[in-house]
Amino acid sequence: MERYNLIVVGAGPAGLSAAIEAAGRGMSVIVFDENHRPGGQLFKQIHKFFGSKEHKAKIRGFKIGEQLLKEASDAGVKVQLDSTVTGMYLNNEVTVNHDGQICHYRGDSIIIATGASENMVPFDGWTLPGVIGAGAAQTMMNLHGVKPGSKVLMLGSGNVGLVVSFQLLQAGCEVVALVDAAPRIGGYGVHAAKVARTGVPFYLSHTIKKAEGTDCVTGVVIGQVDEHFKIIPGTEKHFDVDTICVAVGLSPMSQLLKMAGVKMEDNPRRGGQVPIVDEYGETSVPCIFAAGDVSGIEEASSAMIKGRMAGLRAAFRLGYTDEDSMKKSESDFAADLDSLRQGMFAPGNKGKLIEKTDEGIPVSMNLLTKGFVAADEIGRFPGVTVQKGIHPVIECTQNIPCNPCQDACAKHCIKIGSCITALPQVENPSPCTGCGLCVASCSGQAIFLVNESFESGFASVTLPYEFLPLPVAGDKGTALDRSGKPVCDAEVVSVRTSPAFDHTNLLTMKVPVDYAMSARFFKKN
Repeated sequence: MERYNLIVVGAGPAGLSAAIEAAGRGMSVIVFDENHRPGGQLFKQIHKFFGSKEHKAKIRGFKIGEQLLKEASDAGVKVQLDSTVTGMYLNNEVTVNHDGQICHYRGDSIIIATGASENMVPFDGWTLPGVIGAGAAQTMMNLHGVKPGSKVLMLGSGNVGLVVSFQLLQAGCEVVALVDAAPRIGGYGVHAAKVARTGVPFYLSHTIKKAEGTDCVTGVVIGQVDEHFKIIPGTEKHFDVDTICVAVGLSPMSQLLKMAGVKMEDNPRRGGQVPIVDEYGETSVPCIFAAGDVSGIEEASSAMIKGRMAGLRAAFRLGYTDEDSMKKSESDFAADLDSLRQGMFAPGNKGKLIEKTDEGIPVSMNLLTKGFVAADEIGRFPGVTVQKGIHPVIECTQNIPCNPCQDACAKHCIKIGSCITALPQVENPSPCTGCGLCVASCSGQAIFLVNESFESGFASVTLPYEFLPLPVAGDKGTALDRSGKPVCDAEVVSVRTSPAFDHTNLLTMKVPVDYAMSARFFKKN
């Protein structure tokens, strides 16, 4: 039997962060993961993260995974893959199935960071080939380069459903509709907006009635639901699709904790059956900790901090760090975690209708029900200004924990302040040089550069563009508005790429000046 100071189960963002923190304090650490490669969900995530520099904001998920793996290796953490932990027993003993053999390990402490599994919604035909989870779609696209389908309907408007819908579009799939039984979009408005402006329609207060097909999915029927979430007869709508993607939440994978005798609770706000933990992730069983989604569903940025906190507390429990050092680090971690839990999407606001921003500005109801801010609503937000010359227009309309745009602007055109959930503001007049770093840095793709004096009768609009093949200067096409509706002819002026933009290309199109504040996407003819 091998023995370690710390055994970590799960090599995702929480598990790796916990291992790095503990190993950095001098502990011998081993991490087990059942998958062929470490990093958990991070290696599926090709989008840029929110938060601040400290939270790895504007860095793509798979890059964060690479960084964590290097940190773990440098700290001396042993990561054993293709290893399924099959049981937890007395005296912190675990059994691990590796290469067909059952091996025994004992840890002075254990951190469970097994993450969560996708939920599924049963409907007529839900077992047909072609009905898949959003995580499975991400695995196919972003790890294996395989399109999940050609015509896809997405069920679920949380961040996972919105992000994966956009990634399906990037992979060349047609997303025919985004459907949710809830009356309001559950994820970040900026994620919804970047999907809506490509022309994908949203159907809120709708759900799937049945999947059509015999051997595989050939179509889907949705219907509007009443206040009891029952489909209203006569409201059915049909779509020809070959794939139905389901993103209806996650459930913590807490089985090992139950086996260890940890006290559990059924907490819908945290995702279901979760361990009862203290603020450091320690469970009712001494020296057994839980970190990441297994202790409550949150974003990966929060999971990394909670992992660090659990690793630190485990080190203190075993005498690998002193109390003063522990308290100082825990205070820093707690402050970082608190900043991510502010704003409209704070855990305490889950399920609530937030009608005003922290600044007292009415929230766009159109955004919550259709995925885009209406033209008569957008002007009330501080990042949206009309000025002479080139200037940023920031269509960030919710209090989301994110501030890379403020740091990106060398001319200090953009201000958020010390609270990272505050709405960004644009200086007026703006000393903008048109460098585009703010556009590329925005994790929600909500920043545009507008120049209403570009040419006589024409304006230029620079927008983030992450689709292939890239248009080239001179290409003619159509400008789409925030709803995805064609509004005018457009011509590509330039497409800029740079290592500093991290694969977010800056497409500048020329449009009639009257459409400078409405043209938000380019579609090639």
